[in-house]
Amino acid sequence: MKTHILDITGKKTKEITLPNCFSKEIREDIVAKVLETKKTKQPYSPSPVAGKQHSASGIVQHRRHVWKTHYGQGVSRIPRKIMSKKGSRFNWVGAEISSTVGGRRAHPPKTISMIQDKKINKKELKIALESAISATANIKKISERYERLKDAKIKEIPLVVETKLISLKTKAIISSIKKILGETLFELALKKKAIRSGKGKLRGRKYKTNAGLLLVTGKDEKLKTGSFDVINVKKLGVTDLASGGLGRLTLYTETAIKELANKFTSSSKSQTKELGEKLK
Repeated sequence: MKTHILDITGKKTKEITLPNCFSKEIREDIVAKVLETKKTKQPYSPSPVAGKQHSASGIVQHRRHVWKTHYGQGVSRIPRKIMSKKGSRFNWVGAEISSTVGGRRAHPPKTISMIQDKKINKKELKIALESAISATANIKKISERYERLKDAKIKEIPLVVETKLISLKTKAIISSIKKILGETLFELALKKKAIRSGKGKLRGRKYKTNAGLLLVTGKDEKLKTGSFDVINVKKLGVTDLASGGLGRLTLYTETAIKELANKFTSSSKSQTKELGEKLK
């Protein structure tokens, strides 16, 4: 698979051969499995001692013929705390359970149910990453992800730009990306923040943002901007490329393409070596 490197004005300069990961089969099932494994949730629950922090002394027992019990007293079997006592007579009140004042919740959320314990195989993770990268070079997948690109004509995909782009200032970078992507794609590239419609505003999710463009840079290339997402090729993962659907609008630098080629060829060589050692 071949593509052209674009300069900062959007003009084609030279043709390059892309790494094999751009032409791999897109395995949506494995990508979905990896995304499910990578999900995280902040565990929350009430305190383990909630409802049990009362200052009154003693808990009433339920057994028969035992002092300090409410057997035979004609009262329900609710846990009680003793407020005061005189001989074998007590002034007690219900405590701890959910139907009493200051008691714990009936069925509280439990942290153990929120801890992610799913795992994924290394080979499956590699296939998912290759599929996600391959989807960024697939016009059909990109059109499926973005509704407004259904009838639009998309230029050459994937988009690869010369390394000079990283050295520009923010205003010049945005201007350059506009020339590279064109009007239609540029509308999707910048991050936009809007107030959510509906009751979600009252539930801690007032704003919603689009994913925007993902710029993949080389290992030693650094760029800080709030206009779109920037990820180093070393940290590139399935969640960056496929969260929200395969075929994210992605721009690669020339250095990133070279490092992707090295990354996947070196990993395949090491796997072949391991297999050969096992066969021996």
